Parts: sequence; C-alpha cells; structure tokens
Amino acid sequence: MNNRKNTPYRHPEKDKKEDFIFGLRPVMEAVEAGKTIDKIFVQNGLQGNIYTELKALLSRHGIKPNYVPVEKLNRFTRKNHQGVVAFISEVPFYKIEDLLPQLFEKGKTPFLLMLDHLTDVRNFGAICRTAECTGVDAVIVPEKGSASVNSDAIKTSAGAIYNIKICKEKNLVHTVDFLQQSGVMVYSATEKAEKLIYDADFRVPCVLVMGNEEKGVSKEVLHHCDEKIKLPISGKTQSLNVSVACGAILYEGVRQKQNQSS
Repeated sequence: MNNRKNTPYRHPEKDKKEDFIFGLRPVMEAVEAGKTIDKIFVQNGLQGNIYTELKALLSRHGIKPNYVPVEKLNRFTRKNHQGVVAFISEVPFYKIEDLLPQLFEKGKTPFLLMLDHLTDVRNFGAICRTAECTGVDAVIVPEKGSASVNSDAIKTSAGAIYNIKICKEKNLVHTVDFLQQSGVMVYSATEKAEKLIYDADFRVPCVLVMGNEEKGVSKEVLHHCDEKIKLPISGKTQSLNVSVACGAILYEGVRQKQNQSS
C-alpha cells in the first residue's frame, strides 16, 4: 500500500463530486504517481492487455482490488469506466507492524483503536476526531469492508484525520495476534460482556476494538481478544451509536491516565 501523503489526484475524467477516478489508464497513472489508493473496484471477469498491466502494477504496490459486478461500477459513474473505479485518499496509510515498534522506541505506552468493519463514513470521521482528541496513537481498519477515508470522513473529523495515523490491515484477527504477541492488551467493546469499561486498565499498552454499526465486533475478533467490556446502560434503549460509545470508552482511558500521573 502506498504510504506517501499527497494532494488528491486530479484527472480530466475524474468525477468532481467524488473522490474517485475511473478508466484503466487514469487509474494506472494515479498509482504510478504515488497517490494513496483507498479502494479500487474492478469488474468481475475483466480481461485485456491493459488490465493485465494494471493488475501487475497493483500487485507491485500491494493494492488489493475488490471484484464487483458491473452494476456497482455503474452506480459510481455513468461514464465509460472501462471496468475500473479507484477511490483516492488524501490521507496516507500505515502498517501497524511498522508503527508499533516506533511507539515503543519513543517510550510511549501505545493507546490504539481498531474499527472492525465500521461502514458509515460519518461515524468513522467522528470517531477519528475523538480518537485524536484523546491521544490515540493509531486507528486500525481492515483493507476491505470498511468506510472510505474520503472527503466526507475528513470533513466530519474536522480535519483530525490528518493528525492521526490510519493503519489498513489485511486480516484483523492476524493483527490482534500480532498486537498480543507485542505485549498489547486487546479490549473488545460488546453488549455481551460481563465487565464494565471501568474494570479495564487503559494505562497499559492496549487496543480498543469497536464493531460494525449493526453486527458489532465479529465473532472471530471477539474470540481472540483478551477481555470483553461494555458501558453501563440504565435506560430502556440497550445500545448507543458506535461513535458515542467509542468516545465514552476512550475518555475513560483519558481519566485513568490522568489519575495515574496526578
């Protein structure tokens, strides 16, 4: 995945209302120019010499395409997309295996956030804003099936996305295993937990896992986490918006750290 931070790529065929480009050659030009590819969608069964070149180029840059029906591409644009649509991000992406050792080397106690297939762009932006305000060192998201890091997310975050590291990972379960082996405590927020957030120790190296808006944290990630925690709910409504819940838990972490230093 390309990690260089650049201004958005502007091509004559780019839809001016969205953060995407389309067409085989334009997408190849964007990748070769070092632009950060957030997501790329390729038509199922696409063939041809130029596509073979694009496929090899994506492989060299570690970019994983999403193969979709042509109908989905047609929803992005009515113009001739040639079977390829790529979303461009102004924000660079990182890998947690590169970032985590740097945090330890600086003497920091890593405070991380993992979003398990969160799909709403505005929720993502709002969470990144809170994460940056609470001193989160990095936000971890999956390469596929998560909200786009686009202009809407940046706007909702009030620009905070520019000031926090976003790590895109191929497999969140493998990422959880890596974090645990590195000495990071993994807390998953779920209504099924018995422990409250106040029972968690956020003063140690840790990662908070928040789940999808509808399904919550996936069973696979829940199975691998160290502890499950939840917010106390006193009303008849048994759940909170994921952005609100995430903010409440992150600020419990802030409270614990401040008490530790006082």
